[in-house]
Amino acid sequence: MDYEIKYKPSYSMVVIKLRDGETVVGESGAMTYMTPNIEVHTRARSGVLGSLALKVLGGQSFWVTDFTARGGPGEVAFVSAPIGDIEHLKLDSTNGWIIRKESYVASAPTVDLDIKWEGFTKGLFGQGLFMIRATGTGDLFINTFGAIDRHVLKPGEEIIVDNFHIVAFSDACSYRVEKFGGIKETVLSGEGLVTRIRGPGEVLIQTKNPREFADWLWTLIEPRVQSRAR
Repeated sequence: MDYEIKYKPSYSMVVIKLRDGETVVGESGAMTYMTPNIEVHTRARSGVLGSLALKVLGGQSFWVTDFTARGGPGEVAFVSAPIGDIEHLKLDSTNGWIIRKESYVASAPTVDLDIKWEGFTKGLFGQGLFMIRATGTGDLFINTFGAIDRHVLKPGEEIIVDNFHIVAFSDACSYRVEKFGGIKETVLSGEGLVTRIRGPGEVLIQTKNPREFADWLWTLIEPRVQSRAR
């Protein structure tokens, strides 16, 4: 797949050039522009539990769109809402990735996308973290809020990551969701849940926390909201 990632690292956009009949799969709503000869088809990827179970677990569904060039070469570009980077990952059938659902941007149709539930505690859903398991072959594009901090873990080496900073990690890694310290530390620190990841494999971390960013925005907005409510 012929691609170019523009405007790195803060305002990244991936531009993909398709041959006649070639398809790229993109997150629904991530398309920025496309040439007129691109044919689109939106479909749901509801994961192994089905759409009903997803509603019970918080209403999380996963819609993707197939973009196919017809009658000649075409071009389609993707971005994501967060201000940050776009990273390219290559799958070769021997490696897979566990990625944050919100971090998914686009992929080759030969990349299989399934929501990965096993191993995550029920409390993790309450924190809004839904993960996708990407396997197969081909190109995969993910985005981050802020810059990408990459860690390569040796066999048995561990790292503990705040759940709001997780972007992706190799599916060869083992992992366990934990509370941050004891009850006192969890409440006072505001950290909530963390994931302990053990190598071998790679871990991609985003340098900014979307929850903290939302809280910071609210400190600016709240005084105006309260003044208008009086």
